[in-house]
Amino acid sequence: MNKVLLGFIGLVVVVGLWVGGTYNGLVGQDESVKRAWAQVENVYQRRLDLIPNLVETVKGYATHERELFTQVTEARARAAGSINLGAIEDPAKFAQFLESQQALSSALSRLLVTVENYPQLKASENFLALQSQLEGTENRIAVERGRYNEVAQVFNANVRRFPANLIAGALGFRAKEYFKAAEAAKEAPKVSF
Repeated sequence: MNKVLLGFIGLVVVVGLWVGGTYNGLVGQDESVKRAWAQVENVYQRRLDLIPNLVETVKGYATHERELFTQVTEARARAAGSINLGAIEDPAKFAQFLESQQALSSALSRLLVTVENYPQLKASENFLALQSQLEGTENRIAVERGRYNEVAQVFNANVRRFPANLIAGALGFRAKEYFKAAEAAKEAPKVSF
């Protein structure tokens, strides 16, 4: 009886250590995903912070483009309201986040196209500095989204692998959403002169 009891205790200890190790690994990976998501939000926030300066700079030159400024401002407000840590665990919120960010990107593109009509603006040091910062921010967004997807992939694979999936499911760990290309990105841009 003593050997059976010791064997049972040993089995419980081994299973307990495995469960604890798996849980701790998932917690660490979940925190890595959250940290990567926070960095994505950080660079999106940087873009949101630059937009009012860009709009005001362009307004000084393009006084009759009010509708465009309104669209950019409204898109910025929607994008700012969509930043939410819970988005990575809720497909609907994640889709809403992506949609608002894509709408903002589209509005910014229209704004930058409008700038082509104002040669004095294109030569302005303030505008050039803002445009450079915005371009740098867009590059940072792409990099951080890629990093987030890498970390989310590792986490998602571990959440789905057997036998860790038993613990993940029982303890409420769910796969995270990935960034995907927008539908419009599937078509090559048309360049014409």
